Amino acid sequence: MVIHNISGYVAKCFLAGVVLVAMGCVHPSAIDPVETAFVFKNNSLAIEFNNDLHSRLISSFDGNKQLLGDFRASEYVETDSGVVSEFPFDRVSETSIETELGIGRQTKITGLSETGLEKTVLISSYDDFPLMTFFKVSYTNTSSETIKVARWVNNSYTLAVNSNASGEDFWAYEGASYSDRRDWVKSLEVGYNQQNYMGMNASDYGSGTAITDVWRQDVGLAVGHSEVDPKLVALPLSYQDAKVGAQLHVELEKVTTLSPGESMQTVETFVTLHQRDYYATLKSYREAMAAKGLKMDSFPDSAYEPIWCAWGYERDFNVDEVLATLPKAKELGLEWAVLDDGWQTAEGDWYLNPEKFPNGDADMQDFVQQINDAGLKAKLWWAPLAVDPGTDLLHEHSDMLLLDEDGAVHDVTWWNSFYLCPAYEGTREYTKALVKKMMGTWGYAGLKIDGQHLNGVAPCHNPAHNHDSPEDSVEQLAEFWQMIYDTALEINPEAVIEICPCGTSYAFHNLPFMNQSVSSDPLSSWQIRHKGKTLKGLMGESAPYYGDHVELSDDASDFASSMGIGAVLGTKFTVDATEGPALQFLLDEEKEQIWSQWIATYNEKMLPKGIY
Repeated sequence: MVIHNISGYVAKCFLAGVVLVAMGCVHPSAIDPVETAFVFKNNSLAIEFNNDLHSRLISSFDGNKQLLGDFRASEYVETDSGVVSEFPFDRVSETSIETELGIGRQTKITGLSETGLEKTVLISSYDDFPLMTFFKVSYTNTSSETIKVARWVNNSYTLAVNSNASGEDFWAYEGASYSDRRDWVKSLEVGYNQQNYMGMNASDYGSGTAITDVWRQDVGLAVGHSEVDPKLVALPLSYQDAKVGAQLHVELEKVTTLSPGESMQTVETFVTLHQRDYYATLKSYREAMAAKGLKMDSFPDSAYEPIWCAWGYERDFNVDEVLATLPKAKELGLEWAVLDDGWQTAEGDWYLNPEKFPNGDADMQDFVQQINDAGLKAKLWWAPLAVDPGTDLLHEHSDMLLLDEDGAVHDVTWWNSFYLCPAYEGTREYTKALVKKMMGTWGYAGLKIDGQHLNGVAPCHNPAHNHDSPEDSVEQLAEFWQMIYDTALEINPEAVIEICPCGTSYAFHNLPFMNQSVSSDPLSSWQIRHKGKTLKGLMGESAPYYGDHVELSDDASDFASSMGIGAVLGTKFTVDATEGPALQFLLDEEKEQIWSQWIATYNEKMLPKGIY
């Protein structure tokens, strides 16, 4: 280990000759010797720190060095007495490391503010992840007074406009979820701002993938967090002034009281530079998280097979019309039949509707058998973690509810339901028993798990749950999905578990516990395409991504958007419909010819199994 306690221009020169020899220090002509105290270099990225430990980024793709923005207070805190952002450079050291991410090196930079807060920045890079640079920042109270920290910020950077480029200045990928189901990928206009909070952005819309990525034609910049559990960070992106450029960072608002001598540490965050668009960031992130243990499972062949869904008949379907559609679905080359919403009496109770299945389990078993006899596999729609008012479950097990700090329930708006807590053992055991009934007793080969509330949950304050922290519900949601996934695969190793979070931006931490993602109620073909690219990046180049019902695409017939990106095809066509909602999805002669051609081509080419 090499340690130095120096500053300013002398530090820059000395470190360039000693600590940074192996890193390849940025050429002196690229940096200001008055301002620069230290330079960290990793692959195509250089991070310059000035004497206050503010920093700026330099890209060096193909040997072409570019300053991406001005010095900013890149890692700082907001305290009860104001923002503390200047930490005069004190010392730096470097050491070799080996972690689950492999062999790498770690640089430790320390500075001390006038308030007595000492900041230590640990910067880690790894041979196996050349695009990613990881940060952990800690703050120690060296003063004699208590300091309250209300918010911390990491990796606050600027990406300036490329004045030599034509067209849009910036495009961006943002992994947060909003109730208007906005695009995940978009071009930016001056005045743009989005907070990208990873908690709840509406009663039942929240979480996502904790990455914000902005790029111009020649270079892109991304920041995010790389913890194996979800964290309630925000990743704001703004483009307020073309003369300044796009600005982004990672932040977390949470009051932490530091008595004299006490320390706090941020979550692990990262910065990535890349060329072209955001796909390289998602792939690197996925591979790094896999090395940390959050790895995608293998995908059964059945997850790639095309799908017919009974949702064309909506909730008021009758069993006979669903069964009557199966021969046409099989004739067209479809392999799955999905029974959608409407088979149950209520969300939460999940009793069979006696008007549709008067003999209970026996009728449902017979229904599944008829699907199988038609040569199709059966998948069942389900919305766990929701309970309706007036249900037996709510009356008998109100202990399962997720409650806020005032003891109030959280609404699931689509079904006028309430949230159940995924971190509570009672919720888990009840849910596990339902999976065993649906897949074991009834015989379904797959589950279509549906609802915008599935992506994330609010912190739970229900005293009956004895949580270590209210954030247990947030951080243990993925464990809930793992329980469902493992239970289903124990019953049927070839089971297909689809989670459709209804327009929300998939929470990466949930993805290992499903083997089929979906465009999830797309509002356009553009959403089908860019969601597909995103999910291939996050789950794998050959991951089965379902384009959802073709009737949700442009002109209700854009098979090409799904086919072209290697998405699984699906449809909710109806037959012999004469009235009601089902009439708009009627498969007439012209449609049948088009549907048949696309599905046949899909089955022949099977593009989703290729490399995206």
